Amino acid sequence: MKNLTKILFTGLLAGSLTACEDLQIDPQQSLSTELAFADRQAVEGSLLGVYSLSQEFEVFGSLPHVISDFQADNVDFIGSFPTLQDIRLYATQSDNATIRDLWRRHYRAILAANAVIQFTPDSPDENLTAEERAQFVAEAKFMRALLMFQMVNLFAQPIQQGGEATPGIPIVTDAFTGEIVGYPRNTVGEVHAFILDDLTSAVSDLPTSYGTASFTRGRATQGAANALLSRVHLYRGEWQQAADRAQNVLDEEDLYGLAANFGFWGENNAEFVFAIQNSEIDNGRTGSGGWASYYNPAEDGARGDAPFSDYLLEAYAANDRRLTEISKEGDNGRIYTTKFPDAINNSDNSPVIRTTEVVLNRAEALAQLDGINQTSLDLINELRERAGLAEVAAGDFSGKEDFVDFILEERRKELAFEGHRRMDLLRYGRALRPEGDDHYTASQAGQDKTILPIPQRELDINPELVQNDGYN
Repeated sequence: MKNLTKILFTGLLAGSLTACEDLQIDPQQSLSTELAFADRQAVEGSLLGVYSLSQEFEVFGSLPHVISDFQADNVDFIGSFPTLQDIRLYATQSDNATIRDLWRRHYRAILAANAVIQFTPDSPDENLTAEERAQFVAEAKFMRALLMFQMVNLFAQPIQQGGEATPGIPIVTDAFTGEIVGYPRNTVGEVHAFILDDLTSAVSDLPTSYGTASFTRGRATQGAANALLSRVHLYRGEWQQAADRAQNVLDEEDLYGLAANFGFWGENNAEFVFAIQNSEIDNGRTGSGGWASYYNPAEDGARGDAPFSDYLLEAYAANDRRLTEISKEGDNGRIYTTKFPDAINNSDNSPVIRTTEVVLNRAEALAQLDGINQTSLDLINELRERAGLAEVAAGDFSGKEDFVDFILEERRKELAFEGHRRMDLLRYGRALRPEGDDHYTASQAGQDKTILPIPQRELDINPELVQNDGYN
């Protein structure tokens, strides 16, 4: 394929989820297609390999989310990695090695998902039922959609700036066969349409839950697909669809709900719709660390690279539990989040989709549709009650715009350090940095370096690719 000069076809990959041992799947790579899809165990092993590849540091192991945070205004990046500092300072170029690896790892996982989608229906195992085949394909489609959406958000301008026709990322649907093929960039509109099709076609074939908590929270479900659909529609400004898909998730009250307090981190509970599963011996950590390595202070065994920005601290009330109960002061005097406490082993799960986000999606979408409305107020007040704050009422807002701005601030404080802030600002046409910041001008929505460059390595091996504006 265009993305990789060398790739190992992912067949059976154990250790992708904490419960993989229950399936008695042996770790293997570089299997032939025939072996990788020979029977039910092999097919499910290949599927779990997609989750395992998505677990990696450059995918959902924290790197894209950390980048999205410190490009914006929630985090001060005070680390020493020059490739990350360049992104932070809007000075990066196309030869940035961090961005190169991010692109490659995402497409490696996409190719693995493509293989499951392509070969599962024709597995020769007669004991593999039609329902199981459909479910495994649907899981792979969910993961492909999730991976592609993260990529298009990083490497392409949002439709609010560039429109549907702005260059996106290549849509690659084939499994890797050993031949390197050049693919051009599809438009953002085409990529979004492909993602929406993958998700809508997958929903009915996905289970509502699995037999274990780690699978219910760590594998694709109907709730996870509906939640991701809600996010995609929200980012596109398709408010009714965003609100409806969010409600589909919230209707599943036995599975999803807001935690009563902030002690839910580190557990597979109703607060998590979809979370990449990590453990002490199986996680996406590399020498560069992971979630906890960036977001914890150095004295806890972390790098201490990404504390709260002063701008974020100023957004919280002094008694807001989202600050007082899930943060701590480091020895350097900076404030750090405690959402990811395990800086030694990096066993914290990756919070890809939380019920809190789904609540906020619905509140924002309904506010865009109906202005100041009681449903949105009720949803926001649930979050404020948990945070120990007073409820808000319709009379507290001057109009629709003021109300939407308030919801976005609640979204910022609830989802801080989870990688949402950058796109929440860009889709509203706002600068990533506050006025007065040295990089305020470069951070304006639509500016060249608010998105990442297509890696030079990919341009060199694929002449079909075109670079983003502003990059050499």
